[in-house]
Amino acid sequence: MDVGGTEDTIPMRRPDPEPPEGRGGARAVRSADPPLSGRTPLDRRRILGAAIEFVDRHGLAALTMRRLGSALGVEAMALYRYVPGREQLLDGVVETVIDELYGDPEVHMEAAHGWQDYLQRLAHGVRRIALAHPEVFPLVATRPPAAPWVRPPLRSLRWVESFLTVLTASGFTAESAVAAYRAYSSFLLGHLLLEVSQKGVQINAEDAPEGVSNTGTDLSQYPLVIELEELLSRDESDAEFEDALENLLGRLESVRREGRDGGRPGGFRA
Repeated sequence: MDVGGTEDTIPMRRPDPEPPEGRGGARAVRSADPPLSGRTPLDRRRILGAAIEFVDRHGLAALTMRRLGSALGVEAMALYRYVPGREQLLDGVVETVIDELYGDPEVHMEAAHGWQDYLQRLAHGVRRIALAHPEVFPLVATRPPAAPWVRPPLRSLRWVESFLTVLTASGFTAESAVAAYRAYSSFLLGHLLLEVSQKGVQINAEDAPEGVSNTGTDLSQYPLVIELEELLSRDESDAEFEDALENLLGRLESVRREGRDGGRPGGFRA
């Protein structure tokens, strides 16, 4: 998906009958406001808020620095003082959207009631973000430029670090915490990408190649991500697919048995 092109024709999109604001999203995102005036200074937070609003309305493929500058009433070059480049802009967009979790009263950032409760709440919080910003969400499921070896990819290293911290503090070993991250994020991202695709969002999000250069992110902020690099970078797709398929078949058998025995099938209740 090319977000840095020079073509200025914005693709035609069907109007959204329920805008992100109506779904309760963008709680932590500042409005882009009217074009800049002498009393409205430009800053990084406003630029990111404008970028998110632009993508919500027009889609990720339409986002360029020139169009974003135009939406803010400035030249594109004025943005580079606050956002050095395209990758930093996209990193900021993802972190700003993911930061809505911190303002979600239903999401607990610590396992105060056990790790299962933490994961349940987190899953519903991420789903609320996906539904609030369906055009942005595919970007969440891309490789973080500063740590492209994270598998499955999740552009928000802050989220990965939080997840690993909670699970290791809850008694998971390093290996089991990474295995839990793989299984959980594969399920969650796969389900939500399918869900937003059903809303007409194109799921061809960017995926930087192996060896992409660091974009200036200070990895020292994420000590567990660094410590567990070898585990996080392993490609265990085949085994994980077989495990997921086996679990699915087991749940289907439970549904089959309950239906045969006259019970209410409950194997797929949320």
